[in-house]
Amino acid sequence: MLIETPTADRSVSARPHTPSRRSHDDAPDTDDLFHRLASLEEGPERDAVRDELLRAWLPMAHRIAGKFRDRGEAVEDLRQVAALGLLKAIDRFDPDRGAFESYAVPTVTGEIKRHFRDRMWALRVPRRVQELRNKVRVGRRELSQAPGCPEPSVADIAAHTGLTEEEVATGMAALESFSTLSLDAELSNGDDNHSLADTLGEHDPGFDVIVDREAVKEGLSRLPERERAILYMRFFEDMTQSRIADRLGVSQMHVSRLISRSCARVRDEALGHRPGRSTSGRHGSAA
Repeated sequence: MLIETPTADRSVSARPHTPSRRSHDDAPDTDDLFHRLASLEEGPERDAVRDELLRAWLPMAHRIAGKFRDRGEAVEDLRQVAALGLLKAIDRFDPDRGAFESYAVPTVTGEIKRHFRDRMWALRVPRRVQELRNKVRVGRRELSQAPGCPEPSVADIAAHTGLTEEEVATGMAALESFSTLSLDAELSNGDDNHSLADTLGEHDPGFDVIVDREAVKEGLSRLPERERAILYMRFFEDMTQSRIADRLGVSQMHVSRLISRSCARVRDEALGHRPGRSTSGRHGSAA
């Protein structure tokens, strides 16, 4: 929802007979409007009063949003977040419990901080890690306030915040993880400039071959010598089944059955299947 900033506030009437409780020039006197809002049922009239209050207090919300500029978020987006916080404050405010400004300021501020906490991370970070980050940041700042104090250690921050050292380490890592570095970012190394992506490893299919080879080694060693010889001729010497059959003096059909049975047996053993449970177990031994 986009909320336009009013050029001037002509809708809020002043009450000169009431002492002003405003702490800023952008805090209008709207007590009568809030009491009127509280007395109205849902409907067009209540919506109109609500909109009037929103227009009156938008300058204050925008002022609060301006305090968070230069933190990586567009000012206009921050103003929209502040306006949403202002709407929540208007809807929840009880005019009999004090001044609206004292209620609205923390509400709007909290909405903006929540926006940074939940939406401004380049990578989605668990809420628990975000909370650890905030506790560590506050604790480190408090320990460093005194002039001449050294940078607090992990143990110092843990003792000050009541967190474990492991939690402090996690929070400190999160302090450096608010934004990401592009893989195309150039890294200087002498005269040779290269990108971050150039330093990352790639998947090597050779590792899969090693894993498969080790997995079938034991099963192959238990095959009869004749079946091992047939597999070697077929898969390492790249001989056709007919050539293998001619060399061994058997039919090509028999060679095909032996290859299928041997491969099934080795595969079953590599996958951890119990002997005799595969379909290859129905075949008889080689002639």
